Amino acid sequence: MAQTFLAVAPLKNGARAVKTARVVIRLSGNMSTSSEASKIMSSPTDKGTRTRTFTWEDPRSLAEAGRGLSGLEYLQKIIAGELPRPPISALMDFGLAELSEGRAVFTVEPAEYHYNPIGVVHGGLAATLLDSAMGCAVHSTLPAGVGYTTLEIKVNYVRPITAETGSVRCEAKVIYVGGRTATAEGRVLDASGKLYAHATTTCMIFRP
Repeated sequence: MAQTFLAVAPLKNGARAVKTARVVIRLSGNMSTSSEASKIMSSPTDKGTRTRTFTWEDPRSLAEAGRGLSGLEYLQKIIAGELPRPPISALMDFGLAELSEGRAVFTVEPAEYHYNPIGVVHGGLAATLLDSAMGCAVHSTLPAGVGYTTLEIKVNYVRPITAETGSVRCEAKVIYVGGRTATAEGRVLDASGKLYAHATTTCMIFRP
């Protein structure tokens, strides 16, 4: 399977740069197209060319906008649409849906473009959701001027995710926040509450 990535020239949206990329996946058989890759998995025998277009904004501008804000204030602005979602969120099409101090929830609709070579959603989707949700749960507890990064993440996969799974959510909550480290836990669930993966993380805290 060959993949073609075509980066379209950057555009301008006010003071923020907006970039667009087109992803084309070529498969054997007759060629067919769709503007939304998440809509084309109609049957296991569906073959052809899939096309997905997405946009993202300059991540440096997003990081700069967070200066002077607490973690909770910063993430709330992203949920409210006052700040753009980060590029990784646009690339994998997931988003921050709920937030409170010490808790974060991300959601995603698993699609064909998330698949690995063995016919199910790549484990990296669940791992990315868990890392994002647990990290944001920690971030939501930090005051302005304090940063963090992931030191370690341990993921346990319980069952495979497919395009037929439907919308999944990743719920994360803080376990402990100290002077230099913090820990959190998260779970990936479907709409009925069925568990697909769970994880723990350790984050390093950067205080002035």
